[in-house]
Amino acid sequence: MSNKVEAFLTAKEEQDVIEAIRLAELNTSGEIRVHLEKTAHGDATNRALEVFYHLKMDNTKLQNAVLIYVAVKDRTFVIYGDKGINNVVPPHFWDSTKDVMQAHFKTGNFKQGLVEGILKSGEQLKKYFPYTDLDVNELTNNISKG
Repeated sequence: MSNKVEAFLTAKEEQDVIEAIRLAELNTSGEIRVHLEKTAHGDATNRALEVFYHLKMDNTKLQNAVLIYVAVKDRTFVIYGDKGINNVVPPHFWDSTKDVMQAHFKTGNFKQGLVEGILKSGEQLKKYFPYTDLDVNELTNNISKG
């Protein structure tokens, strides 16, 4: 894996990931974002939390935003869900999504890992936060980078 965030995904792969977010959000009122950076500079979960608040992901109406945080050089990622999600989903809710992503990441197929993780997140969130006609895209689908 290249240590450079820019080399993690090609421009075409980035578009595929953004499209996966759009498709996943058709299933759910939940909001999904991806953030890439070189290193977490310590604990990845703590850093994911910082990024979550920095991106104002805690401002969704139902507190149902999900951040997929990837520290490229550290070779680690975190799926972080807001309070609204964590209050209603069972423990280990994200484990199957993490497993799918991890399997692709291990073979160097980062785009596919993100795409499948995003689509699976949307499917899982549908049960607790179904999409409604009144739903508004509250957060951008673009990939943020640190």
